[in-house]
Amino acid sequence: MYLHPRHKEIVETARQMGRVGVEDLAARFEVTPQTIRKDLNELCRARILSRVHGGAMFPSGTENMEYEQRRLISETEKMDIGRAAADLIPENASLFINIGTTTEAVSHALLQRSGLMVITNNINVANRMRVYEQFEVIIAGGVVRASDGGIVGEAAVDFIRQFCVDYAVIGVSAIDSSGALLDYDFREVKVAQAIIENARHVILVADSTKTDRTAPVRIAHLSQVDTFVTDVCKSDKIRQICELHDVELLEATKL
Repeated sequence: MYLHPRHKEIVETARQMGRVGVEDLAARFEVTPQTIRKDLNELCRARILSRVHGGAMFPSGTENMEYEQRRLISETEKMDIGRAAADLIPENASLFINIGTTTEAVSHALLQRSGLMVITNNINVANRMRVYEQFEVIIAGGVVRASDGGIVGEAAVDFIRQFCVDYAVIGVSAIDSSGALLDYDFREVKVAQAIIENARHVILVADSTKTDRTAPVRIAHLSQVDTFVTDVCKSDKIRQICELHDVELLEATKL
């Protein structure tokens, strides 16, 4: 789905405010309420926003957006994060890459590397990297989640535990101010936990919108990662946690 620049601004406002109203948006963009209603209906049909009386709201902490629509949120920032994270990974390294639109951005940036062994439970990552002869791509077995091509479940967990790799690139759905790393699907969380446990250096990649969201299932704590790559860190509490636990904080927009 192509997002009109006005649609992107509406989504960003809804993310920041939690909710947007038809009349306020019409005045802001100097268009008719009918135009805004059409915009909101399109965004809600795409499941980027949820329609409410008089406007729309950002999805709650108990539901996740459709995968293809999540790609469009902070798309430029995710590409910047992907390049910054890829710069941390040398050639001839072994690594895990888990499910997520930001981890996919890392996999795209890694196409310039050679000699990598990539173990993933993300079909999209495997499909992107398998066609390049310089990579050995190993994909986990398990239940394939229809919504995003993620491979989850106990079989995937057992598969991941066979390895001990140099790097892990993980994404999350939300980061709490306490430093808790959160997600929606407990099956995916189990795989992410196994990845963290079996990597020498854990790289968390998440754009700044993740600190404004919540999700119900705990993966781990920020102190358990080695490097946190984001576009910009807006939370002083997150900065303090990184400093306290010697987590390297990299802000892609400042590199």
